[in-house]
Amino acid sequence: MEEINLNVSGMTCQGCVNSVTNALRRVTGVAHVEVSLAQARANVQYDAARTDAAALKAAVETAGFDVS
Repeated sequence: MEEINLNVSGMTCQGCVNSVTNALRRVTGVAHVEVSLAQARANVQYDAARTDAAALKAAVETAGFDVS
């Protein structure tokens, strides 16, 4: 299991947190997601054999947020 911290900008409320969380959970291979509005960060644990950082970033961007 791999772990990555993504800096997410554009979140302004709990609804945004839910959107980012749901977008990441839909990615095949994601085991655990924790998103913090206060820290503007998403911590993701995932199976590197099934997905990668680029797919996780793309999921956040598709949900309408910027990620670095």
